[in-house]
Amino acid sequence: MKKEELLKKIENFVKDTISTFHEKRLEKLMSIRLLDIMKRKNPYLYKAKGLNTAYEIVKQIVDDFLTAHEETIFGNWLEDLAIFVCSKAFGGVKSSAQGIDLEFERDGKRYFVSVKSGPNWGNSGQIREMVMNFKKIWSRLPSAERHRSVFVEGCCYGRCGVQVKENFYYKYCGKDFWELISGIETLYVDIVEPIGRQAREKSEKYLEEYKNLLNRITGEFIRLFCEENGSVNWEKVLKYTSTKDYKV
Repeated sequence: MKKEELLKKIENFVKDTISTFHEKRLEKLMSIRLLDIMKRKNPYLYKAKGLNTAYEIVKQIVDDFLTAHEETIFGNWLEDLAIFVCSKAFGGVKSSAQGIDLEFERDGKRYFVSVKSGPNWGNSGQIREMVMNFKKIWSRLPSAERHRSVFVEGCCYGRCGVQVKENFYYKYCGKDFWELISGIETLYVDIVEPIGRQAREKSEKYLEEYKNLLNRITGEFIRLFCEENGSVNWEKVLKYTSTKDYKV
């Protein structure tokens, strides 16, 4: 498939599916409750950073919470994009094998890929499980197929390049990963524009609700955790976040 044709298909895919990311992002924003998200945050860190106004503290709590959630849902979408790209470039398919997201053939090799959003996606136990899944598949392959089978930990962003891991599988990151699954060296750059174009169209509603949320729960924080003169009562904050049965 020619580059221009593939990029057009990618643009259509982004247009048709990126709204799911933005809808989930807005849905999570609308569901935020101050006391719920405060339970999971580290007040010592906020104090150490010199956050001493209700607005500063609330904005930091909200932003930390949303960032973690957005990375997860966008990572899932980015993995779907990678599978779509490969399906158009090399006839790749979403694998039914445990722990494998993508299978495709290129240049006489059969690739088994576990797609990750970024290079630091899991702990040692999760990485070990991925490797075990690779080895299970390899052990079940006919002997004639083993020599042309390549197992890949594919990361949609990151600077690791191409690494051989445990003399058994490869780790591809960023530019090299997108080139592997598409055959296009510049694809890692080319996909930015359609993603950004859709973001501009979806951001207005989100930003409006984000500002409303900050105003609303800043008022709640002041009522629950501030003195009459407006200063933050850190003892109350710590008791709520550190004591199981403390009520505000």
